[in-house]
Amino acid sequence: MKKLQTKPRAFKQWSILAIAICGLMFLCLQSCQNTEALRSPNVDSSLQDLTLKVTQVPEPIQPIPLEIVLNPQKVELGKRLFHDTSLSGDGKVACATCHKLSMGGVDRKMKSIGMNNVMTERNTSTVFNSGFNFKQGWDGKAATLEEVVELVINDPTMMSNSWTAIVQHLKQETNYEQAFRQVYDNGITSENIKDAIATFTRSLYTPNSRFDRYLRGQQDAISDEEKAGYKLFKDYGCASCHQGVNVGGNLFQKFGVTENYFKVHGNPSKPDLGRSNVTGSEADRYVFKVPSLRNIALTEPYLHNGWAKTLAEAIDIMADYQLGRVLPKKDSDSIVQFLNTLTGEYQGKPL
Repeated sequence: MKKLQTKPRAFKQWSILAIAICGLMFLCLQSCQNTEALRSPNVDSSLQDLTLKVTQVPEPIQPIPLEIVLNPQKVELGKRLFHDTSLSGDGKVACATCHKLSMGGVDRKMKSIGMNNVMTERNTSTVFNSGFNFKQGWDGKAATLEEVVELVINDPTMMSNSWTAIVQHLKQETNYEQAFRQVYDNGITSENIKDAIATFTRSLYTPNSRFDRYLRGQQDAISDEEKAGYKLFKDYGCASCHQGVNVGGNLFQKFGVTENYFKVHGNPSKPDLGRSNVTGSEADRYVFKVPSLRNIALTEPYLHNGWAKTLAEAIDIMADYQLGRVLPKKDSDSIVQFLNTLTGEYQGKPL
């Protein structure tokens, strides 16, 4: 991979400074919040008023709440729908096809395979903790998890189906009819299907990682080397974009701040244009939602195109194109060790 000069040029220094200032401003705002930090328009609105045992610490990263209260009947119904291949046009693809809960909420492919063996446009993001994201999808096209379901159902490369067909099919299933009536007065509708799946998705939060236990005061939850990795993570400026409860997922950032990544690696295709596909603005070219780093050790490959096969490779790319830096291997290895502490628990069991 092409490396930048060890000493960044002036414009790169200004770029890095701008990122750091933005990060500091964000962190200052966070520090002013009280224990109801998740009551924020930057968090999926359906999680508002539903969080318990929220801990605030004087760090850029905040621990995941130990408990989130959701309607258990909706969660169970949504879980069934999440795994049901009959929601797709060919009856072969479910949400769980690409978002495998046994694999960190992804399928560990560069790009997923949807309907008719068609490859999706971007690498699949983890479904775990996605309820904490301020927008959904790499380009933020969906504002809520309900909108994600709508987009996926209609996307010809994903599930390629219609709500008319789905509702008609589910109404023919006696067990579904009864399950919906127990939760929704009007039974099976497209809106209720989206609500149930989205509610189940919000239940996929992973608290109690070793790093969260450290943030809550358990000093021996992580090793001295992992603590050193966290310090480097902050010192290099990684925490300017990767912070908050989800260690990311709460802002947009250009991919290739100090140098044009796509100019070096080849001409970009439409999915590489990022948020500009949504807004139509040239200013949003190559802009993507900053991904969450929660459970990142389980969700390879990395980046929107899946080009980084390992965490070490992803770190080198980020250092190169976002910071204009070449990290010593020992520093990169130390940051990898820190990132491994972000793997949490699902339903009380380690992922």
